[in-house]
Amino acid sequence: MQKLIIGQNLNDSYVKQIQEVIPDWKIIAGRDASVWERDIQGAEVIAGWRKEMADYLKDASSLRWIQSWSAGVNSMPLEELKRKSIALTSANGVHAYPISETIFALMLGLSRNIHAYVRNQQEKRWHHAGLKLEIHNKTIGILGIGAIGKETAKIAKAFNMKVLGMRYSGRPEEFVDEMYTPDKLHSLLPECDYVVVTLPLTKDTKQLFGKKQFRMMKNSAFFINIGRGDIVEEKELISALHEKEIAGAGLDVFEQEPLEENSPLWEMENVIITPHTAGSTEYYDERVIGDIFLPNLKKYIAGKEPDLNRVDFEKGY
Repeated sequence: MQKLIIGQNLNDSYVKQIQEVIPDWKIIAGRDASVWERDIQGAEVIAGWRKEMADYLKDASSLRWIQSWSAGVNSMPLEELKRKSIALTSANGVHAYPISETIFALMLGLSRNIHAYVRNQQEKRWHHAGLKLEIHNKTIGILGIGAIGKETAKIAKAFNMKVLGMRYSGRPEEFVDEMYTPDKLHSLLPECDYVVVTLPLTKDTKQLFGKKQFRMMKNSAFFINIGRGDIVEEKELISALHEKEIAGAGLDVFEQEPLEENSPLWEMENVIITPHTAGSTEYYDERVIGDIFLPNLKKYIAGKEPDLNRVDFEKGY
């Protein structure tokens, strides 16, 4: 009997939807390894990869396809999957709404001093906090014009913002006024009032942002990172904030997670921190299953390749 392992705790209604597509398969669902460890060696498909599964991969001779439950796949054993010709599809696109909302929550929070007012409220302190900034008519630079970047650009236009984008192909995109390639990052950064990182972590983006890049930004500009922590040299970000080379930062991701308690970022008044939760949404499972996994599963059982959100092992995303 063919087996599907789902490394997530799913509502029974979702499992039922999947079972209707593969009625003759055995489906094992659950986050805890004790639920699936006896069956994983014979699994043909895994949906919802868990890091503990890597220990079983070398003997997983039946495995043909993995559906990641996250958009980023940098933590997965990509080289081994490539070597074994195991297809990998990501959850890219699931996060477009919640993460773009978080991006603007951080931008608006920093611009309109919401973080300062929350602290004042806790202290029962009535204080202006120097509020003066608007985001209307400002310039936003979005590094990474995928699903999240596109939605962010679309929302930015509601604020009449000028939108600069960066993508490797340089291909134009709706709602993006000017598109840059990575080799032109030095031209993009000085133009921006907000720099938003939505890039995946790859060998090309690792530590893309350091001292040089922060010094290219305006002193009045804000830095938002919802991509991956390792895209930024954190000590250089801390230095840029401390030296007021940039105005502030909204950070959802960090080099080390959880962020260490002794990190200076926690106590900086011009920083808003969220604990890698930008993509959290009530519709997460619904979107992964309905928009990505089920369409791919139907192709798979029809003898076709699951090509929706297929990861290119050379690019790393």
